Amino acid sequence: MPPAATVVRKHANPGLGRLYLRRFLRNRIAVVGVVIFVLLVLFGGFGGRFTSYAYTDADFTALTQPPSGRHWFGTNQGGNDIYACAVHGLQRSLMIAVSVSVLTIVLAAIIGSGAAYFGGRVERATLAVIHFLLIVPSFLILALVSHRLAGDWRVLIAVLTVFGWMSTARVIWSVSTSLRERDYVKAAEFMGVGPLRIVLRHIIPNLGSLLIVNLTLGVVATVLSETALSFLGFGVQTPDVSLGTMLADGANTVTSAPWLFAFPAGLVVLLTVSMTFVGDGLRDALDPTSVTGSAGGRR
Repeated sequence: MPPAATVVRKHANPGLGRLYLRRFLRNRIAVVGVVIFVLLVLFGGFGGRFTSYAYTDADFTALTQPPSGRHWFGTNQGGNDIYACAVHGLQRSLMIAVSVSVLTIVLAAIIGSGAAYFGGRVERATLAVIHFLLIVPSFLILALVSHRLAGDWRVLIAVLTVFGWMSTARVIWSVSTSLRERDYVKAAEFMGVGPLRIVLRHIIPNLGSLLIVNLTLGVVATVLSETALSFLGFGVQTPDVSLGTMLADGANTVTSAPWLFAFPAGLVVLLTVSMTFVGDGLRDALDPTSVTGSAGGRR
């Protein structure tokens, strides 16, 4: 069997997958992170079934009311049910975060590994574009573009993706420069495999651990970016709701109506902390030199 095919088969080894899983499960903090994240996903996906209110409904008989049996998380100044808003806001923030993280990883993997493999002028031009975009004040551009387009969450996904792939692409390029010299890449070239196929089948799969960890931590970065933009009024805008818009609404009433800020803030903290735990756990599980990975490997 050719060396290139051997390497691809190695990545599909189910025994290796079980080893990674065992290493990950040995990390209790990482498991806690998975549990919290799954609960948050379930809350965002199915939490709306436990209330008769929609996030757009206004109860004018209960304006800025504290949590009660009628409104579990209380209401805001417009009479909107905070529980219903929290469900929809978490759902919207998760949709934006996961979409942006996946898109940026795919874009960064293709551009970074492609630049490393082709080398020469392609590599120099790609790095020049990456370095230029890294020094551009992306936050201001994100704010202006999303504000001009009325805070549409789909536009927010697009602009966060456009300005979010460069750092990861540079890291991938750095790692891929050594992979392009490996024997299995040379063997694939000798066998007449096309450049695009080599990048997609023999370079990117060998970046699996790096991509998985960056995908997980990218969710955290996107949540924080979306929350910051929405908090400042440049992200998701009314009548839509995200965790950032809820934080912005509750920021001025922290002392008089703390529930308006506390519930969305708690969801943001739980989401970012859980994904950080998961990312750290994946990094340790996929890295055989780590303490957790070594312990799992010896078993």
